[in-house]
Amino acid sequence: MTSLDDTETTTMIALLLLALVAHSFALPLPSEDKDNQLLAEKYLRRFYGLPAGLQGRQGSSGPLQTKIMEMQKFFKLKVTGNLDDNTLELMKQARCGVPDIGEYNHFPGHLKWKNNNITFRILNYTPDLMKSDVDRAIRRALNIWSDVTPLIFKKLHTGNADIMISFGRKEHGDYNPFDGPDGLLAHAYPPGQGIGGDTHFDEDETWTKDSSAYNLFIVATHELGHALGMSHSTDAGALMYPVYSYGTGFPLAEDDIEGIQALYGPNPNPRKVKPKPDAPNKCDPMLSFDAVTELRGETIIFKDRFYWRLHPQMPEPEQTLIKSTWPTLPNKVDAAYENPEKDQVIIFNGIRMWALNGYNLVDGYPKYIHKLGLPKKVREIDAAVHIADTGKTLLFTEEDYWSYDEATETMDSGYPRTIEEDFPGMDDEFDAAAYHYGYLYFYHEHTQYEYSYNSRKVIRIMRTNSILNC
Repeated sequence: MTSLDDTETTTMIALLLLALVAHSFALPLPSEDKDNQLLAEKYLRRFYGLPAGLQGRQGSSGPLQTKIMEMQKFFKLKVTGNLDDNTLELMKQARCGVPDIGEYNHFPGHLKWKNNNITFRILNYTPDLMKSDVDRAIRRALNIWSDVTPLIFKKLHTGNADIMISFGRKEHGDYNPFDGPDGLLAHAYPPGQGIGGDTHFDEDETWTKDSSAYNLFIVATHELGHALGMSHSTDAGALMYPVYSYGTGFPLAEDDIEGIQALYGPNPNPRKVKPKPDAPNKCDPMLSFDAVTELRGETIIFKDRFYWRLHPQMPEPEQTLIKSTWPTLPNKVDAAYENPEKDQVIIFNGIRMWALNGYNLVDGYPKYIHKLGLPKKVREIDAAVHIADTGKTLLFTEEDYWSYDEATETMDSGYPRTIEEDFPGMDDEFDAAAYHYGYLYFYHEHTQYEYSYNSRKVIRIMRTNSILNC
Protein backbone atom coordinates (compact mmCIF):
# COMPACT_ATOMS: atom_id res chain seq x y z
CA MET A 1 0.00 0.00 0.00
CA THR A 2 1.31 3.42 -0.92
CA SER A 3 1.63 5.76 2.09
CA LEU A 4 0.97 9.54 2.06
CA ASP A 5 3.06 12.15 3.79
CA ASP A 6 1.44 14.73 6.13
CA THR A 7 1.21 17.43 3.46
CA GLU A 8 -0.56 15.18 0.98
CA THR A 9 -2.95 13.95 3.69
CA THR A 10 -3.84 17.50 4.72
CA THR A 11 -4.44 18.47 1.08
CA MET A 12 -6.72 15.50 0.47
CA ILE A 13 -8.73 16.18 3.62
CA ALA A 14 -9.17 19.83 2.60
CA LEU A 15 -10.32 18.82 -0.89
CA LEU A 16 -12.72 16.27 0.58
CA LEU A 17 -14.20 18.87 2.92
CA LEU A 18 -14.60 21.31 0.03
CA ALA A 19 -16.38 18.65 -1.97
CA LEU A 20 -18.72 17.90 0.94
CA VAL A 21 -19.48 21.59 1.42
CA ALA A 22 -20.14 22.05 -2.29
CA HIS A 23 -22.41 18.99 -2.23
CA SER A 24 -24.33 20.28 0.78
CA PHE A 25 -25.05 23.58 -0.99
CA ALA A 26 -26.23 21.67 -4.03
CA LEU A 27 -28.76 19.61 -2.07
CA PRO A 28 -32.35 20.41 -3.07
CA LEU A 29 -34.55 22.28 -0.64
CA PRO A 30 -37.20 20.23 1.19
CA SER A 31 -40.53 20.36 -0.68
CA GLU A 32 -42.27 22.67 1.81
CA ASP A 33 -39.30 25.07 1.94
CA LYS A 34 -39.14 25.11 -1.86
CA ASP A 35 -42.86 25.89 -2.11
CA ASN A 36 -42.50 28.68 0.44
CA GLN A 37 -39.56 30.18 -1.41
CA LEU A 38 -41.41 30.06 -4.74
CA LEU A 39 -44.40 31.73 -3.08
CA ALA A 40 -42.15 34.43 -1.60
CA GLU A 41 -40.33 35.10 -4.89
CA LYS A 42 -43.62 35.42 -6.78
CA TYR A 43 -45.06 37.72 -4.10
CA LEU A 44 -41.98 39.93 -3.92
CA ARG A 45 -41.71 40.20 -7.70
CA ARG A 46 -45.32 41.33 -7.96
CA PHE A 47 -45.53 43.69 -4.98
CA TYR A 48 -41.95 44.77 -4.17
CA GLY A 49 -40.09 44.85 -7.48
CA LEU A 50 -37.88 41.77 -6.97
CA PRO A 51 -36.02 41.29 -10.28
CA ALA A 52 -37.50 38.54 -12.43
CA GLY A 53 -35.61 35.27 -12.56
CA LEU A 54 -33.83 35.86 -9.25
CA GLN A 55 -33.44 32.74 -7.16
CA GLY A 56 -31.86 32.44 -3.78
CA ARG A 57 -32.07 30.49 -0.59
CA GLN A 58 -34.03 31.76 2.37
CA GLY A 59 -31.82 33.89 4.59
CA SER A 60 -29.19 34.49 1.92
CA SER A 61 -27.94 38.04 1.50
CA GLY A 62 -28.74 40.00 -1.61
CA PRO A 63 -31.88 41.24 -3.41
CA LEU A 64 -34.20 38.48 -2.08
CA GLN A 65 -33.37 39.14 1.55
CA THR A 66 -33.53 42.91 0.96
CA LYS A 67 -37.05 42.61 -0.48
CA ILE A 68 -38.18 40.35 2.38
CA MET A 69 -36.98 43.00 4.82
CA GLU A 70 -38.74 45.74 2.82
CA MET A 71 -42.00 43.79 2.98
CA GLN A 72 -41.58 43.07 6.71
CA LYS A 73 -40.98 46.76 7.39
CA PHE A 74 -44.07 47.76 5.39
CA PHE A 75 -46.32 45.39 7.35
CA LYS A 76 -44.63 46.26 10.66
CA LEU A 77 -43.37 42.73 11.20
CA LYS A 78 -40.09 41.95 12.91
CA VAL A 79 -37.46 42.72 10.24
CA THR A 80 -35.43 39.51 9.98
CA GLY A 81 -34.92 39.03 6.25
CA ASN A 82 -36.08 35.44 6.75
CA LEU A 83 -39.29 33.71 5.67
CA ASP A 84 -40.58 33.25 9.20
CA ASP A 85 -44.14 32.12 10.01
CA ASN A 86 -45.55 35.65 10.33
CA THR A 87 -44.14 36.69 6.95
CA LEU A 88 -45.32 33.59 5.10
CA GLU A 89 -48.78 33.76 6.65
CA LEU A 90 -49.20 37.35 5.48
CA MET A 91 -48.00 36.46 1.99
CA LYS A 92 -50.81 33.87 1.76
CA GLN A 93 -53.62 36.30 2.63
CA ALA A 94 -56.08 37.60 0.04
CA ARG A 95 -55.16 41.10 -1.02
CA CYS A 96 -55.20 43.89 -3.61
CA GLY A 97 -53.09 43.39 -6.74
CA VAL A 98 -51.51 46.87 -6.63
CA PRO A 99 -47.83 46.86 -5.52
CA ASP A 100 -46.93 48.18 -2.06
CA ILE A 101 -43.80 50.08 -3.02
CA GLY A 102 -44.24 53.80 -3.70
CA GLU A 103 -44.67 56.95 -1.69
CA TYR A 104 -46.69 56.66 1.49
CA ASN A 105 -50.41 57.26 0.87
CA HIS A 106 -50.05 58.40 -2.77
CA PHE A 107 -48.68 57.02 -6.00
CA PRO A 108 -45.25 58.44 -6.91
CA GLY A 109 -45.68 61.95 -8.27
CA HIS A 110 -48.96 62.43 -6.40
CA LEU A 111 -51.04 61.45 -9.43
CA LYS A 112 -54.57 62.85 -9.31
CA TRP A 113 -57.45 63.80 -11.60
CA LYS A 114 -57.20 67.41 -12.73
CA ASN A 115 -60.97 67.86 -12.73
CA ASN A 116 -63.16 67.22 -9.69
CA ASN A 117 -65.94 65.93 -11.99
CA ILE A 118 -64.99 62.32 -12.73
CA THR A 119 -66.87 59.89 -14.96
CA PHE A 120 -67.12 56.13 -14.53
CA ARG A 121 -68.60 53.27 -16.49
CA ILE A 122 -69.31 49.65 -15.57
CA LEU A 123 -68.43 47.57 -18.65
CA ASN A 124 -69.73 44.20 -17.47
CA TYR A 125 -71.19 42.49 -14.39
CA THR A 126 -70.41 39.49 -12.22
CA PRO A 127 -72.98 36.67 -12.21
CA ASP A 128 -72.47 36.36 -8.44
CA LEU A 129 -74.72 39.36 -7.77
CA MET A 130 -77.75 41.02 -9.27
CA LYS A 131 -76.88 43.85 -11.65
CA SER A 132 -78.57 46.32 -9.28
CA ASP A 133 -76.40 45.06 -6.38
CA VAL A 134 -73.22 45.71 -8.37
CA ASP A 135 -74.43 49.18 -9.35
CA ARG A 136 -75.25 49.94 -5.73
CA ALA A 137 -71.87 48.67 -4.43
CA ILE A 138 -69.91 50.79 -6.93
CA ARG A 139 -72.00 53.90 -6.28
CA ARG A 140 -71.68 53.45 -2.49
CA ALA A 141 -67.92 53.03 -2.86
CA LEU A 142 -67.59 56.25 -4.86
CA ASN A 143 -69.83 58.09 -2.40
CA ILE A 144 -67.45 57.15 0.42
CA TRP A 145 -64.69 59.14 -1.28
CA SER A 146 -66.96 62.03 -2.33
CA ASP A 147 -68.20 62.37 1.28
CA VAL A 148 -64.75 63.60 2.32
CA THR A 149 -63.62 65.40 -0.88
CA PRO A 150 -65.08 67.83 -3.47
CA LEU A 151 -65.19 65.03 -6.05
CA ILE A 152 -68.39 64.43 -8.04
CA PHE A 153 -68.88 61.14 -9.90
CA LYS A 154 -71.08 60.76 -13.00
CA LYS A 155 -72.04 57.41 -14.47
CA LEU A 156 -71.72 56.84 -18.23
CA HIS A 157 -73.45 54.04 -20.13
CA THR A 158 -71.50 54.37 -23.39
CA GLY A 159 -68.14 55.67 -24.56
CA ASN A 160 -64.94 56.19 -22.60
CA ALA A 161 -65.07 57.22 -18.96
CA ASP A 162 -62.24 58.28 -16.67
CA ILE A 163 -62.72 55.11 -14.61
CA MET A 164 -63.65 51.99 -16.59
CA ILE A 165 -64.81 49.17 -14.30
CA SER A 166 -64.89 45.52 -15.35
CA PHE A 167 -64.79 41.91 -14.18
CA GLY A 168 -62.35 39.46 -15.77
CA ARG A 169 -60.30 36.36 -15.02
CA LYS A 170 -56.65 35.36 -15.53
CA GLU A 171 -55.27 37.40 -18.47
CA HIS A 172 -58.02 39.95 -19.05
CA GLY A 173 -56.53 42.45 -21.48
CA ASP A 174 -54.04 44.55 -19.50
CA TYR A 175 -51.07 42.11 -19.35
CA ASN A 176 -51.56 42.05 -15.57
CA PRO A 177 -53.27 38.66 -15.07
CA PHE A 178 -55.27 37.52 -12.08
CA ASP A 179 -54.40 34.26 -10.36
CA GLY A 180 -57.66 32.35 -9.89
CA PRO A 181 -59.64 32.06 -6.62
CA ASP A 182 -58.25 33.92 -3.58
CA GLY A 183 -54.83 35.57 -3.74
CA LEU A 184 -55.28 38.67 -5.92
CA LEU A 185 -58.82 40.05 -5.67
CA ALA A 186 -58.67 43.15 -7.85
CA HIS A 187 -56.41 45.96 -9.05
CA ALA A 188 -56.72 49.51 -10.27
CA TYR A 189 -54.53 52.00 -12.11
CA PRO A 190 -53.72 55.53 -10.91
CA PRO A 191 -55.24 58.61 -12.60
CA GLY A 192 -54.10 59.24 -16.16
CA GLN A 193 -54.84 58.77 -19.85
CA GLY A 194 -55.74 55.43 -21.40
CA ILE A 195 -55.77 52.68 -18.80
CA GLY A 196 -55.35 55.23 -16.00
CA GLY A 197 -58.12 54.93 -13.42
CA ASP A 198 -59.38 51.61 -14.77
CA THR A 199 -60.49 49.17 -12.10
CA HIS A 200 -60.61 45.39 -12.56
CA PHE A 201 -62.13 42.68 -10.34
CA ASP A 202 -61.16 39.00 -10.50
CA GLU A 203 -64.16 37.03 -11.76
CA ASP A 204 -62.72 33.85 -10.25
CA GLU A 205 -63.60 35.24 -6.81
CA THR A 206 -67.06 34.92 -5.27
CA TRP A 207 -68.49 38.41 -4.82
CA THR A 208 -71.09 39.07 -2.12
CA LYS A 209 -73.04 41.79 -0.30
CA ASP A 210 -72.08 40.37 3.11
CA SER A 211 -69.20 38.56 4.82
CA SER A 212 -69.85 35.10 3.32
CA ALA A 213 -67.16 35.63 0.66
CA TYR A 214 -65.44 38.75 -0.71
CA ASN A 215 -67.56 41.84 -0.14
CA LEU A 216 -67.70 43.82 -3.38
CA PHE A 217 -68.39 47.17 -1.71
CA ILE A 218 -65.29 46.94 0.52
CA VAL A 219 -62.97 45.81 -2.29
CA ALA A 220 -64.41 48.42 -4.68
CA THR A 221 -63.92 51.25 -2.18
CA HIS A 222 -60.27 50.21 -1.76
CA GLU A 223 -59.62 49.86 -5.51
CA LEU A 224 -61.36 53.12 -6.38
CA GLY A 225 -59.06 54.76 -3.84
CA HIS A 226 -56.21 53.64 -6.11
CA ALA A 227 -58.11 54.96 -9.16
CA LEU A 228 -58.18 58.36 -7.42
CA GLY A 229 -54.43 58.38 -6.67
CA MET A 230 -54.11 56.64 -3.31
CA SER A 231 -51.32 54.11 -2.78
CA HIS A 232 -51.24 51.46 -0.05
CA SER A 233 -51.11 52.42 3.62
CA THR A 234 -48.97 50.70 6.24
CA ASP A 235 -51.72 51.27 8.83
CA ALA A 236 -53.62 48.02 9.40
CA GLY A 237 -56.67 50.07 10.38
CA ALA A 238 -56.83 51.92 7.06
CA LEU A 239 -59.04 50.92 4.14
CA MET A 240 -55.97 51.33 1.90
CA TYR A 241 -54.08 48.60 3.77
CA PRO A 242 -53.32 45.99 1.07
CA VAL A 243 -54.76 42.90 2.82
CA TYR A 244 -58.51 42.25 2.56
CA SER A 245 -60.61 42.43 5.71
CA TYR A 246 -64.35 42.61 6.21
CA GLY A 247 -65.86 45.36 8.31
CA THR A 248 -69.07 47.25 8.86
CA GLY A 249 -69.85 50.94 9.15
CA PHE A 250 -67.97 53.82 7.52
CA PRO A 251 -64.88 52.14 6.00
CA LEU A 252 -62.35 55.00 6.00
CA ALA A 253 -59.89 55.58 8.82
CA GLU A 254 -58.27 58.92 9.64
CA ASP A 255 -55.24 57.83 7.63
CA ASP A 256 -57.38 57.34 4.49
CA ILE A 257 -59.13 60.69 4.89
CA GLU A 258 -55.87 62.59 5.40
CA GLY A 259 -54.40 60.92 2.32
CA ILE A 260 -57.27 61.64 -0.09
CA GLN A 261 -57.72 65.20 1.20
CA ALA A 262 -54.02 65.87 0.63
CA LEU A 263 -54.79 65.26 -3.06
CA TYR A 264 -58.18 66.90 -3.50
CA GLY A 265 -58.95 68.87 -0.33
CA PRO A 266 -61.97 68.44 1.95
CA ASN A 267 -65.61 68.39 0.94
CA PRO A 268 -66.87 72.02 1.03
CA ASN A 269 -70.22 70.68 2.29
CA PRO A 270 -69.01 67.87 4.52
CA ARG A 271 -71.31 65.09 5.63
CA LYS A 272 -70.80 64.06 9.22
CA VAL A 273 -68.77 60.87 9.17
CA LYS A 274 -67.14 58.90 11.94
CA PRO A 275 -63.78 57.59 10.69
CA LYS A 276 -62.50 54.35 12.09
CA PRO A 277 -59.60 54.66 14.53
CA ASP A 278 -56.13 53.94 13.25
CA ALA A 279 -54.59 50.64 14.28
CA PRO A 280 -53.18 50.75 17.82
CA ASN A 281 -49.40 50.82 18.13
CA LYS A 282 -48.27 47.88 20.26
CA CYS A 283 -45.31 49.85 21.62
CA ASP A 284 -47.24 52.99 22.54
CA PRO A 285 -46.16 53.58 26.18
CA MET A 286 -49.75 54.58 27.05
CA LEU A 287 -51.35 51.51 25.45
CA SER A 288 -54.17 49.83 27.35
CA PHE A 289 -55.95 46.53 26.61
CA ASP A 290 -59.66 45.83 26.28
CA ALA A 291 -59.43 42.09 26.98
CA VAL A 292 -56.95 39.21 27.18
CA THR A 293 -57.62 35.49 26.79
CA GLU A 294 -55.94 32.22 25.90
CA LEU A 295 -57.04 30.32 22.79
CA ARG A 296 -55.66 26.79 22.40
CA GLY A 297 -52.17 27.72 23.56
CA GLU A 298 -52.13 31.16 21.98
CA THR A 299 -52.72 34.49 23.71
CA ILE A 300 -55.31 36.81 22.19
CA ILE A 301 -55.23 40.51 23.17
CA PHE A 302 -58.14 42.72 22.12
CA LYS A 303 -57.81 46.47 21.55
CA ASP A 304 -60.45 48.57 19.76
CA ARG A 305 -61.46 46.70 16.59
CA PHE A 306 -58.19 44.74 16.48
CA TYR A 307 -56.58 41.84 18.26
CA TRP A 308 -53.00 40.66 18.63
CA ARG A 309 -52.23 36.97 18.42
CA LEU A 310 -49.20 35.69 20.34
CA HIS A 311 -47.86 32.22 19.72
CA PRO A 312 -44.72 30.66 21.23
CA GLN A 313 -43.40 29.86 17.74
CA MET A 314 -44.04 33.33 16.32
CA PRO A 315 -41.27 35.91 16.76
CA GLU A 316 -43.66 38.87 16.71
CA PRO A 317 -47.31 39.46 17.70
CA GLU A 318 -49.68 39.38 14.73
CA GLN A 319 -52.25 42.20 14.53
CA THR A 320 -55.59 41.51 12.84
CA LEU A 321 -59.03 43.09 12.60
CA ILE A 322 -61.60 41.27 14.76
CA LYS A 323 -64.09 41.25 11.88
CA SER A 324 -61.56 39.59 9.58
CA THR A 325 -61.56 36.48 11.76
CA TRP A 326 -64.98 36.63 13.41
CA PRO A 327 -67.38 38.68 11.21
CA THR A 328 -70.28 38.15 13.65
CA LEU A 329 -68.42 39.46 16.71
CA PRO A 330 -68.78 43.12 17.73
CA ASN A 331 -66.10 45.62 16.78
CA LYS A 332 -65.08 45.99 20.41
CA VAL A 333 -64.61 43.39 23.15
CA ASP A 334 -65.16 44.29 26.82
CA ALA A 335 -63.80 41.05 28.34
CA ALA A 336 -62.87 37.49 27.35
CA TYR A 337 -61.73 34.20 28.89
CA GLU A 338 -61.04 30.62 27.84
CA ASN A 339 -62.65 27.55 29.41
CA PRO A 340 -60.20 24.84 28.27
CA GLU A 341 -62.39 22.01 29.63
CA LYS A 342 -65.15 23.00 27.18
CA ASP A 343 -62.67 24.20 24.53
CA GLN A 344 -64.51 27.51 24.40
CA VAL A 345 -63.65 31.19 24.58
CA ILE A 346 -66.36 33.48 25.93
CA ILE A 347 -66.46 37.04 24.55
CA PHE A 348 -68.34 39.84 26.30
CA ASN A 349 -69.70 43.08 24.86
CA GLY A 350 -72.27 45.03 26.87
CA ILE A 351 -75.04 42.72 28.08
CA ARG A 352 -74.30 40.03 25.47
CA MET A 353 -71.76 37.24 25.24
CA TRP A 354 -70.52 35.00 22.43
CA ALA A 355 -68.90 31.55 22.63
CA LEU A 356 -66.10 30.52 20.26
CA ASN A 357 -64.94 26.98 19.59
CA GLY A 358 -61.49 27.62 18.21
CA TYR A 359 -62.16 30.16 15.48
CA ASN A 360 -65.81 29.17 15.00
CA LEU A 361 -68.87 30.72 16.65
CA VAL A 362 -70.85 28.26 18.81
CA ASP A 363 -74.51 27.84 17.80
CA GLY A 364 -77.06 29.47 20.05
CA TYR A 365 -74.99 32.59 20.71
CA PRO A 366 -75.00 35.47 21.46
CA LYS A 367 -76.73 35.15 24.82
CA TYR A 368 -77.41 37.65 27.58
CA ILE A 369 -74.81 37.81 30.34
CA HIS A 370 -77.59 37.52 32.94
CA LYS A 371 -77.94 33.83 31.94
CA LEU A 372 -74.79 33.35 34.04
CA GLY A 373 -76.64 34.50 37.15
CA LEU A 374 -75.57 38.14 37.15
CA PRO A 375 -78.17 40.68 38.35
CA LYS A 376 -79.93 42.82 35.75
CA LYS A 377 -78.19 45.95 37.05
CA VAL A 378 -74.88 44.69 35.63
CA ARG A 379 -74.69 46.09 32.09
CA GLU A 380 -71.15 45.04 31.12
CA ILE A 381 -68.16 42.99 32.25
CA ASP A 382 -64.87 44.88 32.66
CA ALA A 383 -62.59 41.82 32.84
CA ALA A 384 -62.90 38.04 33.06
CA VAL A 385 -60.42 35.30 33.91
CA HIS A 386 -60.67 31.53 34.32
CA ILE A 387 -58.72 29.92 37.19
CA ALA A 388 -57.91 26.46 35.88
CA ASP A 389 -56.78 25.22 39.32
CA THR A 390 -60.23 25.79 40.85
CA GLY A 391 -62.55 25.58 37.85
CA LYS A 392 -63.88 29.04 38.71
CA THR A 393 -64.23 32.05 36.45
CA LEU A 394 -63.93 35.51 37.99
CA LEU A 395 -66.03 38.26 36.45
CA PHE A 396 -65.04 41.84 37.32
CA THR A 397 -67.39 44.79 37.00
CA GLU A 398 -66.53 48.21 38.38
CA GLU A 399 -65.39 47.70 42.03
CA ASP A 400 -66.91 44.23 42.51
CA TYR A 401 -66.42 40.73 41.19
CA TRP A 402 -68.35 37.44 40.95
CA SER A 403 -67.19 33.81 40.99
CA TYR A 404 -68.80 31.50 38.43
CA ASP A 405 -68.55 27.71 38.78
CA GLU A 406 -67.99 26.28 35.31
CA ALA A 407 -68.79 22.68 36.36
CA THR A 408 -72.24 23.47 37.79
CA GLU A 409 -72.81 26.50 35.54
CA THR A 410 -73.96 28.52 38.54
CA MET A 411 -72.76 31.64 40.33
CA ASP A 412 -71.12 30.94 43.71
CA SER A 413 -72.99 32.16 46.77
CA GLY A 414 -71.68 35.10 48.76
CA TYR A 415 -70.95 37.23 45.69
CA PRO A 416 -70.40 39.92 44.61
CA ARG A 417 -67.40 40.73 46.76
CA THR A 418 -65.25 43.85 46.54
CA ILE A 419 -61.96 43.90 44.67
CA GLU A 420 -60.43 46.07 47.37
CA GLU A 421 -61.15 43.48 50.07
CA ASP A 422 -60.07 40.32 48.23
CA PHE A 423 -57.20 41.71 46.13
CA PRO A 424 -55.27 44.02 48.46
CA GLY A 425 -52.82 46.35 46.75
CA MET A 426 -54.77 46.40 43.49
CA ASP A 427 -56.73 49.16 41.78
CA ASP A 428 -60.47 49.08 42.24
CA GLU A 429 -61.11 48.43 38.53
CA PHE A 430 -59.47 46.32 35.81
CA ASP A 431 -59.42 46.53 32.01
CA ALA A 432 -58.38 42.91 31.46
CA ALA A 433 -57.11 39.88 33.38
CA ALA A 434 -55.24 36.62 32.70
CA TYR A 435 -54.01 33.65 34.76
CA HIS A 436 -50.80 31.60 34.40
CA TYR A 437 -49.28 29.06 36.79
CA GLY A 438 -50.64 30.49 40.03
CA TYR A 439 -50.30 34.15 39.05
CA LEU A 440 -53.00 36.58 38.01
CA TYR A 441 -52.10 39.32 35.58
CA PHE A 442 -54.27 42.40 35.96
CA TYR A 443 -54.23 45.16 33.34
CA HIS A 444 -55.33 48.69 34.19
CA GLU A 445 -54.63 51.51 31.72
CA HIS A 446 -50.90 51.27 30.80
CA THR A 447 -49.89 49.20 33.87
CA GLN A 448 -49.72 45.41 34.27
CA TYR A 449 -49.68 43.77 37.72
CA GLU A 450 -48.35 40.29 38.39
CA TYR A 451 -50.37 39.09 41.40
CA SER A 452 -49.88 35.92 43.48
CA TYR A 453 -53.28 34.26 43.68
CA ASN A 454 -52.34 32.23 46.77
CA SER A 455 -50.46 34.82 48.84
CA ARG A 456 -52.71 37.68 47.68
CA LYS A 457 -50.04 40.24 46.98
CA VAL A 458 -48.47 42.10 44.07
CA ILE A 459 -45.22 40.49 42.91
CA ARG A 460 -44.26 42.76 40.00
CA ILE A 461 -45.48 45.88 38.22
CA MET A 462 -44.80 46.22 34.48
CA ARG A 463 -46.00 48.15 31.47
CA THR A 464 -49.13 46.73 29.90
CA ASN A 465 -47.45 46.16 26.53
CA SER A 466 -44.41 44.33 27.90
CA ILE A 467 -46.26 41.15 26.81
CA LEU A 468 -46.02 42.46 23.22
CA ASN A 469 -42.19 42.49 23.18
CA CYS A 470 -42.03 46.22 23.89
